[in-house]
Amino acid sequence: MRKICTSLLIAFLLAACGQAWNDPYASADAGRNILYTAFTERPKHLDPAQSYTEDEITFTAQIYEPPLQYHYLKRPYELIPATIEQVPVARYFDAAGRELPADAPVERIAESVYELKLKPGIRFQPHPAFALDSRGRPLYEGKNAATGRQTLADFPASASRELTADDYIYQIKRLAHPRLHSPIFGMMADKIVGLAELGEALGKATKSLAKDAWLDLDAYPLRGVEKIDAHTWRVHIKGKYPQFLYWLAMPFFAPVPREVDRFFSQPGMADKNLTLDWWPVGSGPYMLSENDPNRRMVLSRNPNFHGETYPCSGEPGDRAAGLLEDCGKALPFLDRAIFTREKEAIPYWNKFLQGYYDASGISSDSFDQAVRFNVGGDVGLTDEMQEKGIRLLTSVKATTSYMGFNLLDPLVGGLNLRSTKLRQAISMAIDQEEYISIFQNGRGIAAQSPLAPGIFGYEAGEEGMNHTVYDWVDGAPKRKSLEVAKKLLVEAGYPNGRDEKTGEPLVLSLDSVAGRADDKSRLDWLTHQLAKIDIQLVVRPTDFNRFQDKLRKGAVQLYNLGWNADYPDPENFFFLLEGKESKAGQGGENASNYANPEFDRLFMRMKHMENSPERLAIVRQMNRILQHDAPWVFGLHPKSYTLGHRWLKNRKPNDVGNNILKYQRIDAVDRENARKSWNTPVLWPLGVAFLVLLATVIPALLAYRRRERRGALR
Repeated sequence: MRKICTSLLIAFLLAACGQAWNDPYASADAGRNILYTAFTERPKHLDPAQSYTEDEITFTAQIYEPPLQYHYLKRPYELIPATIEQVPVARYFDAAGRELPADAPVERIAESVYELKLKPGIRFQPHPAFALDSRGRPLYEGKNAATGRQTLADFPASASRELTADDYIYQIKRLAHPRLHSPIFGMMADKIVGLAELGEALGKATKSLAKDAWLDLDAYPLRGVEKIDAHTWRVHIKGKYPQFLYWLAMPFFAPVPREVDRFFSQPGMADKNLTLDWWPVGSGPYMLSENDPNRRMVLSRNPNFHGETYPCSGEPGDRAAGLLEDCGKALPFLDRAIFTREKEAIPYWNKFLQGYYDASGISSDSFDQAVRFNVGGDVGLTDEMQEKGIRLLTSVKATTSYMGFNLLDPLVGGLNLRSTKLRQAISMAIDQEEYISIFQNGRGIAAQSPLAPGIFGYEAGEEGMNHTVYDWVDGAPKRKSLEVAKKLLVEAGYPNGRDEKTGEPLVLSLDSVAGRADDKSRLDWLTHQLAKIDIQLVVRPTDFNRFQDKLRKGAVQLYNLGWNADYPDPENFFFLLEGKESKAGQGGENASNYANPEFDRLFMRMKHMENSPERLAIVRQMNRILQHDAPWVFGLHPKSYTLGHRWLKNRKPNDVGNNILKYQRIDAVDRENARKSWNTPVLWPLGVAFLVLLATVIPALLAYRRRERRGALR
């Protein structure tokens, strides 16, 4: 009995010591400089020629280094050098090859030339593709290179080399590779001189190759990209396209070494997921050291990362927010970032509250627990969050959601007065402020035009207000009344929601992709909004593929879509309504098939201009045209609410620049102390259970021994 009691007591005491019982991480990592976070959707592509989604760029932006990047703290967003010495300035040439002045008319410019010069000494991460034998040949080359290998760790030797212009040129060629299906090839083929021809040449070449055979892109010239020396190259762009600089900040234009492409193209590699799409290779601050996208992914510090320091300037308020405390310090700060896949919101949220994730978004289920609105409508944290030292970061995303009208439709389409007044009335009737309050937990602002905050030309206040839908009252926009909307319907020929000629009720149809659990309540709400002005709405649910097909054919009346900024320029939003971009017939992104000659004329002027007061004046004109014509019901710009623990430093919302991990810092000691404090086990139930166990065992044991003694005496 003494042994049993002693064992139970030891177990009880040990339970009160050491690492928290519910700690999901290895005890060896306790107190280390590691960021812990989560991801919900597994990335499909990590190859920079193919990757184009938010869940993918979370990783690729930390690994690859395109020539340019965005200043981490400044707003509006500002392009700065990443691997090149300075942001390039375009030189312009006419059709005869003569250089033109910087202010030359757009119609005279045949080509824009951008010259990029690398900073010296930048090196790739260690990788077996760079390992050479004693004769200077690739160490892992041949038909048996993949034999016995399952991961990159199975290649014992690795090496590195300096970044060159050839690596950037090689990646531009990869955009035209027919087997990669780069999502921007079509757009870039229309911009980069010779890229379309290269695509045709590579298409012919692959037809004569085996399915998995390597295609050496160095054997195929690209007329529009020229190498000047080992660190300098030029890109020739058709006409004038200032937005090309923004593309130079995306992973599409990051370097890919020829050796890596060849290494992964060897027989047997793809069968074991030994591909660039699974194991990216870059020169950025981090490299992917573990890839199990169904469980966890790990980014580790790149030992070869070149010297870069934390910024020393930003916006007003950044210093007070502590965002300049690390001015001039070497980047990156973190040794590792561990991403754990969480498919459900509740476990994600609970682990964040326990301190096991350093940051978190806020789901609808957790919103009331985290956030409260003050009397003045200002958002703040609940007492529970404040007691833990949790910080709230809010920002309006560079995103626009909208309900579009098909301008080819005989009822809601066209730019005639009747259809325009109908669209204007519907725009007034749909109360976006109410929608944001009910379905977004207040996380959003009503859109006044296609342009999102942070984009040049977006203006808050009366100047940017949609005067067709709102009045400026007491220093704020106020939606026009339903009476005004009904009056417009009368003027459009639909008194009381009926055609004044036929007496038929006004019935409109909305094609909608079913997906979210609350879709029915959202659509019921929208139906009610139109019913307020006596319009009947018929919702036609469909799957995504069918929905896309109907948009391509112009076979919809109303539809819902949204757009995330590729780069912070008004061209990236206004092109969604350019006549040449009509989806029906043209295959473009203008799903409304809107075509206004004056808007298109202004668009062609605006898209080629640098940001200036003149450009802003044109943007204002374009917004006024769209607000009057109402091809969209301008919906909302969502607000991002993220939470971060007090030990996570240097966090600032950034909707365009994605290479943000290198700026963040962890106070690992504070985190470890908080975890222990917040996850202290409640031991008294164990003590009670221990005493109950003793109270049960001891009498039974004593009774057993008494019976044994009686038996022995007999």
